[in-house]
Amino acid sequence: MKKHVWIYGTIAGFITTAWTIGMMAANKNCEIGEYAEVYGYTIMLLAFSMIFVGVKNYRDKYNDGVITFGKAFKLGLLITLVASTIYVIVWLIDYTFFIPDFMDKYSAKMMEKLKASGMSQVELEAKAKEMTEFKEMYKNPFFNAMITYTEILPVGLLMSLIAAFVMKKRPTRLT
Repeated sequence: MKKHVWIYGTIAGFITTAWTIGMMAANKNCEIGEYAEVYGYTIMLLAFSMIFVGVKNYRDKYNDGVITFGKAFKLGLLITLVASTIYVIVWLIDYTFFIPDFMDKYSAKMMEKLKASGMSQVELEAKAKEMTEFKEMYKNPFFNAMITYTEILPVGLLMSLIAAFVMKKRPTRLT
């Protein structure tokens, strides 16, 4: 089972990180596209399709075509943890060494959007203060890592639940 976790988790991790690095390289000015989140989560779903492949492969090749919901979920969860950890590590490296001004650019773009939305000056000042505090916290690698995990981990957990439900097969009983 460990082999499956590492193989499929690594593939999923590389799919998500390739997307992240590609988007950040193409988007140096932090232009926040209207559908950036949609594209990002679509890539995560594609990457986490490796959970289905991994569970099915394990079930059919190593477990005589049988797997319980719990075992399938555990396998999916471990694949998710490997992929998510790769994603977080690559993001921390990318952020630290290549785009340390990411939060400044991101905050500036968000403030532009808020101003364009017609938000009052008082609300804008409160948002600016909030963003400044968040930028300061984001400099802490532990906080940064935890925020980054919250982007990807829930998608993997959901896909693990779905895969476990879809892929479970009980042994046939002879009566």
